[in-house]
Amino acid sequence: MAGTAGTPGTPRVLRAMNDRAALDLLLEHGQLSRTRIGKLTGLSKPTASQLLARLEAAGLVLATGTTEGRPGPNAQLYEVNPAAGYAAGLDVTPQRILAAVADITGRTVGRHELPTPGRRTGTPVVQQVTDALDGAVKAAGLARGDIHRLVIGTPGAFDPTTGRLRYASHLPGWHSPTLLDELAAALPMPFEYENDVNLVALAEQRLGAARGHADFVLLWNQEGLGAALVLGGRLHRGWSGGAGEVGFLPVPGTPLVRQVTKANSGGYQELAGSQAVPRLARELGIEDIPPDPYAEAAAHLVARAAEADDAPHRHLLQTYATRLATGLASLVSVLDPELVVLSGASLTSGGETLRALVQAELEELAASRPRLVVGDVREHPVLRGALESALATTRDEVFDTSR
Repeated sequence: MAGTAGTPGTPRVLRAMNDRAALDLLLEHGQLSRTRIGKLTGLSKPTASQLLARLEAAGLVLATGTTEGRPGPNAQLYEVNPAAGYAAGLDVTPQRILAAVADITGRTVGRHELPTPGRRTGTPVVQQVTDALDGAVKAAGLARGDIHRLVIGTPGAFDPTTGRLRYASHLPGWHSPTLLDELAAALPMPFEYENDVNLVALAEQRLGAARGHADFVLLWNQEGLGAALVLGGRLHRGWSGGAGEVGFLPVPGTPLVRQVTKANSGGYQELAGSQAVPRLARELGIEDIPPDPYAEAAAHLVARAAEADDAPHRHLLQTYATRLATGLASLVSVLDPELVVLSGASLTSGGETLRALVQAELEELAASRPRLVVGDVREHPVLRGALESALATTRDEVFDTSR
């Protein structure tokens, strides 16, 4: 990582590049010795020592202990200072706002859930956001001013030309054209917003099944059916932020849905969304359908069908796989991705059994044959993606020692 004679830039810039390389290695590996950092970066021992002294003085790394049980003298170990910076994320649904704070290493240090249905529908959105954030900040033992950046994940997307939230009519109170300005005035830290399924894709790209993949599609099926598109390593959001709103996609097997944004549904959603699974189970004579909200009922039914060996459950899973593959065939025919990640409880609950059925069906329906995998990030993936997004920018700012 050290600069060479042909490397343009000032010594300060080169030092900053080496500093960032060392910090990224410490984030990846945890505790490292000076010798190990030197080997991984290609820096000499004196240069690595100067680097660590500089980062320690800046409050970015901590000396945490020594190596033990190895031949030779014990070596000092270093790690990134968790308190060097904090970021926050929000996962917004019609039922609740889930907020969390993470330190700069990525460890969640505070979480708060704010229910929003019924009695809170009259509460202004800005107050809901600040209440949820304050709850997580308090749980972390911090103050609002300690948070460097916030990322808010919602269904749909804010149209950059109007400032209005689109594709999410089921999210009450979030459609004011002045909402983003009101949030900016109320929040003491920079904030960004992102589509919830895009954040799941970001979590899978950073931490899960899509690591190392630059071109992939993530299909999400939980409360709604949606997709995220990662092309050339970057999220593709579309002109109005609506790329990946595949629930509105017309597909064979269902009547055309017109005025889809008013209906907040479309052909693919009606064919393969979570609400279709309990309905299909009833048609097949399956009993003991859970009375839970349809997303939870669908996950339960799919999980049970993946384990059962009777004809109705096998038929349920096969039909569901065919329906999922019907919409995916359009996506992969246009995008030709390297990978498709199946995420959301209505997909992950089927595990490898459902994945294999969808893979087989997709190979019958599309000329392009990407590999299908089940997502790895299962616990609050939208929130995890929001934190990862906020942390990426926070690290860029906090770790910049060239200033």
